[in-house]
Amino acid sequence: MFLSAIIVAAGKGKRMGTKTNKVLLNINAKPILYYTLSVFESMKEIDEIILVVSKADLKYCKEEFIDKYGFKKIKNIVEGGSERQESVFNGLKAVTKPCDIVLIHDGARPLIEEKTIIKGIEEAKIYKAVGIAVPVKDTIKEVDSNNFVVNTPDRKYLMAIQTPQIFDYNLIYNAHLKAIDDGFSGTDDTVLVERIGSKVKLVEGSYKNIKITTPEDLLIAEALLNTI
Repeated sequence: MFLSAIIVAAGKGKRMGTKTNKVLLNINAKPILYYTLSVFESMKEIDEIILVVSKADLKYCKEEFIDKYGFKKIKNIVEGGSERQESVFNGLKAVTKPCDIVLIHDGARPLIEEKTIIKGIEEAKIYKAVGIAVPVKDTIKEVDSNNFVVNTPDRKYLMAIQTPQIFDYNLIYNAHLKAIDDGFSGTDDTVLVERIGSKVKLVEGSYKNIKITTPEDLLIAEALLNTI
């Protein structure tokens, strides 16, 4: 069985407030993306890594992550699209064929744990579509266009989705093709599978698996990385 990990790192980092791609910012003298890639590089279950970055970062990422740090599982560095969904599809097209299972992970989540990934892979072998998620801690309110509450969903049925999201390769590839044909843009990859009628199994992850988006997240991630 051949497993590919697509690491999506083509974001602009607008909410971080820097001109530099947020995953290239340093924590303890190494880029955030270094820590993310290291998790997948070290796993025997992962056969290859496809790194998706912006056009401006292609040369830098080759020099830093392949030449400097020696990541051997990075088989391809591809250019991302204008939106995350397009970036993921570019990654899907670049995997080694035939690929059996593909993991799609945000480069800005450096604190993903190996045990969570392994659990997700095992479930994906059975259910073909798996998302990593955690129970929401807060009460969630659904509001109307004027910010009046219209519904308070039961918190015990709510999960906050993370990555990686893990799929049978043909299933997620065809889900992306269908989305392209329909002009549909989703906020993650599981929704593309949902809309073609396939069920998604959720595996509970960790609250440590934060996505670094704002300067505050950077401080939290640094503190967490320093405890490992």
